[in-house]
Order: sequence, then C-alpha cells, then structure tokens
Amino acid sequence: MIVDRALVREITFTSTAVGVIIITIFVVVRLVRFLSEAAAGDIPVDSIFLLLGLKLASNLDVMLPMVFYVGILMVMNRWSRDHELIVLTASGIGLGRLLQPVMLMGVALSVALTFSSFYLTPLSVRYTDTVTTENKNRVDIKGVVPGAFSETRGQDVYYVERMAKNKELLINVFIYGEQPNKEGVVVAQTGHQYVDDLTGDRFLVLKNGTRYEGNPGQADYAVVEFETYALRIKTRSHVQAIITLKGVPTQDLLNSTDPRMAAEFHWRLAKPVSIIILVLLAMSFTHYDVRRPQFYNTIMAFGAYFLYANMLGYGSALLRKGKIDPELGLWWVHLTFVVIGVYIFSRRSRNRSLIPLPGR
Repeated sequence: MIVDRALVREITFTSTAVGVIIITIFVVVRLVRFLSEAAAGDIPVDSIFLLLGLKLASNLDVMLPMVFYVGILMVMNRWSRDHELIVLTASGIGLGRLLQPVMLMGVALSVALTFSSFYLTPLSVRYTDTVTTENKNRVDIKGVVPGAFSETRGQDVYYVERMAKNKELLINVFIYGEQPNKEGVVVAQTGHQYVDDLTGDRFLVLKNGTRYEGNPGQADYAVVEFETYALRIKTRSHVQAIITLKGVPTQDLLNSTDPRMAAEFHWRLAKPVSIIILVLLAMSFTHYDVRRPQFYNTIMAFGAYFLYANMLGYGSALLRKGKIDPELGLWWVHLTFVVIGVYIFSRRSRNRSLIPLPGR
C-alpha cells in the first residue's frame, strides 16, 4: 500500500538522520575523552580508534531503541501537524491500520537488536576489557604527544619536540625521572624504542645527549655527555584482565544462579522486547488536538520513554539484590507499559481523551 511504503520510508529516513546525529555526538565525546587519556599516557595513541569502535559497538543496543522511538514520533507528529492523519482517518485509514507497518519495522529491528544485545555487545565489552588491560600492562611511550609534557605509567616525565615521519624516531627528547634521594634529567637529540629479544624489556635508546643526575649544589651532582644511552622504561606489576558483568557471555548467564547474572540476562532481553512496546507508545502519542499545542503530546511521549527506561533500571537493581524472583525478571515492567500503551492507543484511535469524560 502507498501509505505503508511512505510511512516506512519516512520513519527509516528520519531514524537514520537522528541516529547519525546521536552517534556523531557520542563519537566526539568519546574521542575527546580518549585523546585526553592518551595525552596523559594512560592509553597508547594507536589504540584510540580501536577503543572508539568497541565503545560504539557496545552501546548500539542502547541507542537504537531511542533512535527508532524518536524517529516514529517525529514522523507521526509531522503527519498530525499537517493534517495528513485527519485525511487518512476520513479515508478509513486509522491509527490501527498505520500501526501494522510500523510494528513490522519494530519486529525486524527487535531481531537485529537481539543479536546485538546477546552477542555483539558482550563481545565488544570483552574486547574492550582485554585491550584496556593490555594497555595497562603495555610498556612503551606511544602515548607521548609531541610538543607537550607527558607522564608515563613509570612516573617519568617526557617531552618530545617532534617525531619523524615514520613515527618511530623521536627528535629533541627531554626526560625527567626520580630515584631514591636524587633526581635525573636526560636531554638528547634523537631517540627510539628498543625491545630486548632475550628479556622482553623495553629501552629508550637516546643519541647525542647529556645526563644530569643528583641534587643541584651537592658534591655527587654529575653531568655526563653521551653518544648512545639506553634508558630502561619502567614497568608496573602485571594487571590481570577482569571481564565485567556486561561482557559475560549470554550462555554463562543462563547457566548461573547468581542474582546479578539473572539481572544482566533480563536487562539484555529487555532491549529487544522494549522495541515492540516503544512502537505502541510512540503511535499512541500521535493524537492531534486543535485545542492544545502539539508539544504536549511530545512531552508526554518522552516522559513515558524515560519512565519506562527508569523502571527497567529500577527493576534490574532489585534483581541484582535478590529482591525479585529471577523467573519474574523485568516482565512486570514490560506488562505494565503494555497495558498503558494499549489503553492509550485504544483511546487515541477512537479520538477519545485519555481520561474518560462525559460525552468524550
């Protein structure tokens, strides 16, 4: 049907546009955070985009329901504002008929969200935890940003004026480090990283420089010029990878009796289930009333969304504490909003007010 195709096309286009905006904002915020961590030496520069991609993949199942919900609201509000819904109703096409193609879209998205929530997101979180742990155990100076002072995990302060085009050769290097009862400063024209094949230790090999060691004004203060100087990069104790609850494989959740595992499983299940309920809620708040501005319905629609999301979060917290039977899970929240959505939709589809009043 022409109306079905037009509705599906507009919702798809609008949801895509909203999704691009939300993802762009997410990427920019995360990128700024990762850049600041790289400048502080907490993560290597070459891991920024890998972590950015993993973070995006692990948050898709949270963003997609909201994007789809907003897309439906924007399209249906425009149709209502332009009186297209009135024309369709007069032609015998009511909200119940329009709900069918939108619900089919919701089912298709729910299937994709099931894969994302149960497999893609936990996998992305596990990779993120692994990469983060490897970065903590990694001993190098790739987090040093040219033209800025940087503190490494070994608590040394580095300053590199610039890097060669191959990103391996450091030019005009300054290093400050502390040892028991004395300080040391090393300056060199160039430097590069070297890994000992036998021990696996990493060294910063400096060329043509000077080493200043000791306390200024004391007899043991020494100044040494060198052609080649290998500075061992300090290490920290090895950190074991810890997989967070969000990264536990779904099969392990099903095999566990831990309330926290049950809460995580129902939280993952809630995302694809919520799509169907959000479609019903979004279509319920498309009623046009000439006596009230359209933004009242929009406020109510977003209020319902945030109430639903917060109730799911509250129910998940109760599950983690063992105050709710794991078999009940979050179904009581879903059922509550299904009832609310069906009630509102039935009233709106018959052009009735939400609260039964005489004559309405």
